[in-house]
Amino acid sequence: MIALLILPLLVPFALPALARRALDRLSPAAALWTVTGSAVALAGCSLAALGAFVLTGLLRLPFFASLGELIQPLRFGSDRLVLPLAAVSAGAVALGTRRLVRTVLHQARAFHAARAEAGRAAAGDLCVVDSPCPDAYALPGRPHRIVVTTGMLRSLDGAEREALFAHERAHNAGGHHFFLAVAELAAHCHPALRRVRDVVRLAVERVADEAAARAVGDRRLTARAIARAALAGQGGGAERPAFAPGVASGPVPHRVEALLAPRGRRRAGGWAAVLLVAGVGLSCAASVAGMADFHHRVEVAQGEAER
Repeated sequence: MIALLILPLLVPFALPALARRALDRLSPAAALWTVTGSAVALAGCSLAALGAFVLTGLLRLPFFASLGELIQPLRFGSDRLVLPLAAVSAGAVALGTRRLVRTVLHQARAFHAARAEAGRAAAGDLCVVDSPCPDAYALPGRPHRIVVTTGMLRSLDGAEREALFAHERAHNAGGHHFFLAVAELAAHCHPALRRVRDVVRLAVERVADEAAARAVGDRRLTARAIARAALAGQGGGAERPAFAPGVASGPVPHRVEALLAPRGRRRAGGWAAVLLVAGVGLSCAASVAGMADFHHRVEVAQGEAER
C-alpha cells in the first residue's frame, strides 16, 4: 500500500517536461485543456495520498484510534517508516494550506481593487485607466472588462490596438481566468506543479494570440502588437490578480515566433498527450488502489472485515 500511495507523489515530477512538449506540438487549445486537466487530476491524487499517510499516522495514536473505533492496531507498515511519512505529509499539507490561504486573500484584495478601478472608467467592456505605465489585461467578473492604460494606448497604433483588444476579449470569451485559477490551486498541492502553472499561463496566451490573429485577419500585425505591448510594459504595470491574463504575459518571443511560423507545419504531438493521459491514469489507479487498501485495513482494525 505504501508504494501505491508514494507513486501519486512521484508522477507529477514528469508533468512539467511533458506539458511543455505538449504545448509545442499540440494546438494551443488542445494543450491548454490537456495540461490543465492533468494538473488538476495529479493534484487531487497527491492530496489523497498525503491524506492517507496523515490518517495512518494519526490512527497510530491512542486518542485517534479510539475515535476511529479501532479495536486492534492498524497494520500498516512499521512505525519507523509510517510515522516519518505521516509527519512529512502533515507538514506538507499544513504548509500548502497556509500558502493557499495567503494567496487567496491576496488575490481577492487585488481583484476587488481592480474591479473598483475598472468600474470608475468603463465604457462598455473597455476600461481606460489614466496611467503612464503601459499595461493591458482581461478582468473577469460581471460584466467582463478589458483594462488598458493610457500609457499602453500611446504605445500602439490604431491597428495594433485592435489586435490588443481582440486578444483580451479572447481571454474573457474563453474563460481563461478559470484555467489560471485552477493551475494556481494545483500548484499549492504539489511543488512540481508550480512549473506547470507557467505552462498553463503560456497556453492561455497562445490561445488568445490565435484568436486575435483570426479576428484581425493578420498574423504579422498580431505578432507586432504583442511584441510592442510587451516591450512597452517591461517597466511593469499596476498590481492585478494573477488570474487576470494580460497581453504581455508569458515568454513573448516564443509567442511571436509561433504567430510568424508557417502554417500547416505543426509536428505530430499525439504521443505527448498520450504520455500525459497515461501518467494521470497511472497516478489515479495507484491512488484509488492505495485508498481502497487503506480503507480495508481500517475495517480490519475495527473488526468489521477479515484480513
